Amino acid sequence: MQQEIRISVALIVRDNGDTLLVRKRGAPVFMQSGGTIEGGETPKETLVRELHEELGLKIPPSRMVPFGCFEAEAADVPDHLVIAYVFRVQLHDEAVTPAAEIDEAIWMPIHEAPALPLAPLTRNHILTLYWQMQFGVDLNSRPDAQSAA
Repeated sequence: MQQEIRISVALIVRDNGDTLLVRKRGAPVFMQSGGTIEGGETPKETLVRELHEELGLKIPPSRMVPFGCFEAEAADVPDHLVIAYVFRVQLHDEAVTPAAEIDEAIWMPIHEAPALPLAPLTRNHILTLYWQMQFGVDLNSRPDAQSAA
């Protein structure tokens, strides 16, 4: 049986629909910003802390819209399953400054994201659902997505 890691992450989007993906220090894949829920934190409290630590953002919980709760294989911890509480965060003119354990942060048009190496949670759940909500079709079933995966 796989061990579980409970995390809270943000689907961060701009007004034009681009999404922010991060690559954590030493990781080969891109994912959403966020991290492990600690102690008695709520998922939103975790996300407030993580967004500030990782990206220098000060986002109040009132701006975090529930997007879903998903399970996926952990991208960077073998034989672990992540239980992810996902919140959509809309950014307008806030500056993103990668810090802490973030090696790279990129804004990506959703249709270009499958070309990147993505964490299972990001590829199979978060970006797929976001794409379906935007366009009504499955992101991974597009002909150009198959060659990029």
